[in-house]
Amino acid sequence: MIKIVRKYTRKYPISTVFIAIVWFLSLVPFFPETPLDGVPFIDKWTHLFMYGSMCLAIWGEYWWKHRQPDYKRLFVWAWVMPIVMSGALELIQEYATTTRQGEWNDLTANATGVTIGAVIGILLITCFPRR
Repeated sequence: MIKIVRKYTRKYPISTVFIAIVWFLSLVPFFPETPLDGVPFIDKWTHLFMYGSMCLAIWGEYWWKHRQPDYKRLFVWAWVMPIVMSGALELIQEYATTTRQGEWNDLTANATGVTIGAVIGILLITCFPRR
């Protein structure tokens, strides 16, 4: 298992950094107050942007490293797995932390961000094929 993680960390370092950032931000026990706290649904917009950026990084790095896309692999690793990871993080927040709480609306925002990132990724691969 560790060999597989090392292999993909070396092959996809940007995606790995984005995934690590999402894990860190999802589990950090507190956030400082910001001027944006008054914006309606700022938490959901943050989730959407965070997961959309992560998914777009995965698609972009995949596009950069591969000439011929494997859409089945991309479907699993760049769309399904980020949503599964999001669900796991929400469960961890709810049941394994005392300072964070899991929310279904966060999972919905995360899945929406992943889907938007995937659509942009598909457009990237389709409009700018690697030759």
